[in-house]
Amino acid sequence: MSTPNTETVLEVTGLDVDFWVDGAYYPAAVDMNYKVRRGEVLAIVGESGSGKSSSSMALLGLLPSNAKVDGSIKLLGRELGGIDPAELRRVRGGEIAVIFQEPMTALNPVYTVGFQIMEALRSQFPIGPTEARERALELLRQVEMPNPEVAFDKYPHQLSGGQRQRAMIAQSISCDPVLLVADEPTTALDVTVQAEILDLMRNLRKRLDSAILLITHDMGVVADLADSILVMKDGRVVEAGTVSEVFHAPKHPYTQQLLQAVPHLGDAPVRVVQPKEGVDATKPVLKLEEVAIEYPKRGRIPAFRAAEHVNLEIFPGEILGLVGESGSGKTTIGRASVGLLPIAEGKLISAGIDISNAGPKELRPLRRKTGIVFQDPASSLNPRMPIGQSIGEPLLLAGEAKGADLDRRVETLLDQVELPRSYRNRFPHELSGGQRQRIGIARALALSPELLVADEPTSALDVSVQARFLDLLQELQRELHFACLFISHDLAVVDLLAHRIAVMHRGRIVEQGTRDEILRNPKEPYTQRLIAAVPVPDPEEQRQRRDARAAARAS
Repeated sequence: MSTPNTETVLEVTGLDVDFWVDGAYYPAAVDMNYKVRRGEVLAIVGESGSGKSSSSMALLGLLPSNAKVDGSIKLLGRELGGIDPAELRRVRGGEIAVIFQEPMTALNPVYTVGFQIMEALRSQFPIGPTEARERALELLRQVEMPNPEVAFDKYPHQLSGGQRQRAMIAQSISCDPVLLVADEPTTALDVTVQAEILDLMRNLRKRLDSAILLITHDMGVVADLADSILVMKDGRVVEAGTVSEVFHAPKHPYTQQLLQAVPHLGDAPVRVVQPKEGVDATKPVLKLEEVAIEYPKRGRIPAFRAAEHVNLEIFPGEILGLVGESGSGKTTIGRASVGLLPIAEGKLISAGIDISNAGPKELRPLRRKTGIVFQDPASSLNPRMPIGQSIGEPLLLAGEAKGADLDRRVETLLDQVELPRSYRNRFPHELSGGQRQRIGIARALALSPELLVADEPTSALDVSVQARFLDLLQELQRELHFACLFISHDLAVVDLLAHRIAVMHRGRIVEQGTRDEILRNPKEPYTQRLIAAVPVPDPEEQRQRRDARAAARAS
């Protein structure tokens, strides 16, 4: 039996990262010390702003010009601090590679995926185009890309999120790096695609015997992949240890708080809809009967039917969770429900208005009765408009309030989403992701809608921010009693929030029922696969689930 290679790949000692802002240095990472050996996965966890990404980008010299880096960074015993820029470029890609959080922005949109992998190979090795192409195709097969020969000639926007992530991993491992830095590699992926990417990274670790530095806020991913953990808060390491030690006996209060904030599938209390006085609880707020939605033909792109035979009802005061993979039609249903997409067939009644064949004039009353919270609040808020103006805009356009009355209504809405009234003069870029998401809710609730559509509102939030956001949504829903269509691929979040759940697969609803019927006793094989793929924040339980999933695939 061969002994494992315990060679230290990365040794960081006394690492400090500071940023020069408004005439002073602000610390992003303070006195960091750690080692990563061959074949080991070290996870660095913490909330946004804790210094995870800043300290890791410092390893590669990828920080902006206002950053100052002190301390020692050794790769295979060689000091990286102060080396020649040309030499550092050879280290990047050749010895250290990065899998970035969002492959759509990290891959070049004007070049095909195959060309970008070939470019990475030819920048490091003296090989010709034919050999580079063969090696690039081999890499796409290694990362289990569907139809690698077809994917090779596609542009990034023509691939799904999971396929783009595979293409980026193929590019990252093209030069057999000794250290792989994975910065939130599974953040926006569905549970089934996430499980595949984690299996892929586990297999690559064994095959390449590389060290992996995993930066994430997803404790399920940490339990699945990591060997040891560093927990960061405000730029400092507050706890370090093996995965088992940190998960089962966390010592620092912050680590305990972080683990308590993680939603666990199956732990949510039973939730009952409390009918509101004077509201007919038997009449659905949203009703879809045999609805089909098509995206029309555009140029060379043929017409595409995104959803069909959809039957769905949501009653007053109820939260319905709509789950499924990317491309299953969840967001399409959500947008159609508030009149943002027309329907091709069937009947759709939203907030008491039949919008099956509605034109712009018929849709106008619906704008007062429905609200939508988008996945990315940064892109859905006007960057040039102060927060108070964004929240008050629906009230002003609807003629509900103006002047001093509008100011009071905006302050009340800020109070409801637990943000200081002084924030009304801030711009979106001055707020954190969680704060922007609260603004999105305040704006959506400005006209006291009967129906709220929440489209993946927690997918990019840290666990503790997500926990506070979900508590707030539940409190507001109990207080205002709106019906809510909650679209998500995070089953633990849906378990926490939803009264009933509908499961979508390839444009159809394959199963729906109460939360317990769907999550505790699923009948459809697709729903069972979806639940089995959810990573749980417990290393031993996650190992058992992974083995069971592998056995099911093999049988």
